[in-house]
Amino acid sequence: MTCPDKPGQLINWFICSLCIPRVRKLWSSRRPRTRRNLLLGTACAIYLGFLVSQVGRSSIQHGQAAEKGPHGSRDAAEVPFPEIPLDGTLAPPESQGNGTTLQPNVVYITLRSKRSKPANIRGTVKPKRRKKYAVASAAPGQAALVGPSLQPQEAARAADAAVPGFARGGNLAKVGERPWRLAWGPGVRAGGSDFLQPKAKESNIRIYSESAPSWLSKDDIRKMRLLADSEVAGLGQVSSESGARLLVLEGSAPGSAPRCGPSPCGLLRQPLDMSEVFAFHLDRILGLNRTLPSVSRKSEFIQDGRPCPIILWDASLSPASNDTHSSVKLTWGTYQQLLKQKCWQNGRVPKPEWGCTEIHHHEWSKMALFDFLLQIYNRLDTNCCGFRPRKEDACVQNGLRPKCNDQDSAALAHIVQRKHDPRHLVFIDNKGFFDRSEDNLNFKLLEGIKEFPESAVSVLKSQHLRQKLLQSLFLDKVYWESQGGRQGIEKLIDVIEQRAKILITYINAHGAKVLPMNE
Repeated sequence: MTCPDKPGQLINWFICSLCIPRVRKLWSSRRPRTRRNLLLGTACAIYLGFLVSQVGRSSIQHGQAAEKGPHGSRDAAEVPFPEIPLDGTLAPPESQGNGTTLQPNVVYITLRSKRSKPANIRGTVKPKRRKKYAVASAAPGQAALVGPSLQPQEAARAADAAVPGFARGGNLAKVGERPWRLAWGPGVRAGGSDFLQPKAKESNIRIYSESAPSWLSKDDIRKMRLLADSEVAGLGQVSSESGARLLVLEGSAPGSAPRCGPSPCGLLRQPLDMSEVFAFHLDRILGLNRTLPSVSRKSEFIQDGRPCPIILWDASLSPASNDTHSSVKLTWGTYQQLLKQKCWQNGRVPKPEWGCTEIHHHEWSKMALFDFLLQIYNRLDTNCCGFRPRKEDACVQNGLRPKCNDQDSAALAHIVQRKHDPRHLVFIDNKGFFDRSEDNLNFKLLEGIKEFPESAVSVLKSQHLRQKLLQSLFLDKVYWESQGGRQGIEKLIDVIEQRAKILITYINAHGAKVLPMNE
């Protein structure tokens, strides 16, 4: 018999040594059973019963642990135990003389760290809505056709067999296309009754928050939805080297041919020009507001069905020449002279000998910043003299690269104003390049620029450019999906953020001023 070594066991053995002889004397001796002796004996008997129950419970637990074995152990965090120390001090297990170790009277809990998830950008999480299917009332005398036992799928099959001229599983007339069958969706009439009411078409411009982002005006949202969701009433060709087409949206008056003017129009670009959509959102976030609204849209006029950008057609733009697509003819040398004169800055009227145009001096600073972030070269560097072009670039295709020896005579392109607002520029043809490496950035776009817009620079310096771009680009459902979702959009934003850091370094190194340009 081993001697108990814990305080609790010593107390139990001491009480048992006192109670057991006392009880035996009470029941075996001839002494009168007084009331005090009876109470004392009853208390000892209750305590002995409690000890017996504890011994049985511990034996059962040891038996279960032995049955589980080494492979049947559970996580210690699943075993409830009320006496867990809260001060973080756990005593080490006690060892016996024979080499065995007594398990401590504690429970070890393993805390697992939270899984890292991408942050939910405001307005990019669609709220959960209950689906409600409203069953239309049947016509008089046809209530039996829309009974509970008739499911929409069965009704569609019955209607499919009843429609003349359509064979189930029949092939299309064109060779090589997949076989098809007539699919009956919600809102289709079959047998003279409506099984389901027509479902409202969901807009490709999705806004899940209470309001649109602050940098997009109500007019911007209206035009974006017009470009993304309107029906195409006509198609026209534009005299452009890019092969763009003009889409007439929403139709015109009944009986008249669809044309731009009475009806809104959109310029449909090629799928490779998807950076137009990114450029529009970046322009609004930076507070420049110089680009035309642009969205991505899947068009039936593209052979492979790929999404392509569609840009709002603005009839208020000044007429442009066919060679430079500009409303103002400027060369690189003349442009550098205009930057030195600071035309129309601070309300100062330029002198005739300065050779100023009607364009405000601050417009060139906004254009240079915008073009550098997206590396747009077809406005200020049409000959690709500031970087190493690729074979597929327009300057190489048109043989303009050798003309860099005479840069002052190189013409600027896509310099466009509005008829009613000649002081401000409109940025058109904003095809950017995200694959240009940092050692091949075109710094010629910043040549001669001594001031930069404060609104744009403050956004670039802040830590919110990524969040705003994600929130803004998420609105365009087709563009978001065409770029691979959030993972693809993040890669584009990485490029812009890195160029923003380089631009801020350039501004600080050259001592350029950051001025408010909200004239």
